[in-house]
Amino acid sequence: MKLLLVFNPHAGHGRAAALYPAAVSLFEEKGLTIDPVLTEGPGHAGRIVRDADFGSYDGVVAAGGDGTLYEVVNGYYANPARGRIPVGVLPTGTGNAFARDLKIDAGRWREAVEIIASGKRRKVDVGRFRTGGGTYYFLNILGLGFVADVTDTASRLKALGNLSYTLGVLVQTLFLHSYPVRVEVDGRQIEQENLFAEISNTRYTSNFLMAPKARIDDGLLDLTLLGRMSRRRLLKCFPLIFTGQHVSLPEVQQLQASSLRISTPEPKLLTPDGELGGTTPVEVECLRQDIEVFWR
Repeated sequence: MKLLLVFNPHAGHGRAAALYPAAVSLFEEKGLTIDPVLTEGPGHAGRIVRDADFGSYDGVVAAGGDGTLYEVVNGYYANPARGRIPVGVLPTGTGNAFARDLKIDAGRWREAVEIIASGKRRKVDVGRFRTGGGTYYFLNILGLGFVADVTDTASRLKALGNLSYTLGVLVQTLFLHSYPVRVEVDGRQIEQENLFAEISNTRYTSNFLMAPKARIDDGLLDLTLLGRMSRRRLLKCFPLIFTGQHVSLPEVQQLQASSLRISTPEPKLLTPDGELGGTTPVEVECLRQDIEVFWR
């Protein structure tokens, strides 16, 4: 089996670089032929996969976090090849939410190599969204409102490492405000004051169990809406999101849909798979079992 290995050495705040030689060696020990490419910066992983000759490979592996996987998947769909190849995940980044839904814990990249080497695969759903005239894809989540604003703030504080996201939450809590949102879900309309909306393909968002009922192969996306809430109540309830208990809060709505549209009076930032890209209005749909992944 020959694989295109797209390796992000900057993943995990740069810690992934030290794993690169061992990862390549382990693939080779398993009898796999590897064509490794180190990414050089934002967007490079997507360009590598977009321009790859799929006919020369039996699979493509994204080594990094959810951001690397997001780029790889978008490059995958931009590739003009008619034949499709499976995608593998090597969780060496900070956020590895999709790997968790494949039952691969963060840091257990050796186990991921074993899974890829086995050749076993399954089809999973892909989220597709249209915004600003562009079409993009996600495997984990698409968020807006508070969650996107936190991501935006954290991206400006990257030099602080793991602390950046926590500070992002605190900063955005200080400036907390709701906004009007209109959601069209499979023919149903919801209009309310909102703090955030999260569209999930997977159960996890980073370490948060955002959508406990989500399944990555059921043809449905799980929408979580958080209505108006005070700063004090938000901080008090925030820990519930780690265990999925937030879904029982009266301010939280959860719906499942195959397609939906979200609009706001003023454009709101979008955060697909933890990255920043696009603004509302946005149209989203689930592509049922549209991509194959290596899975035990």
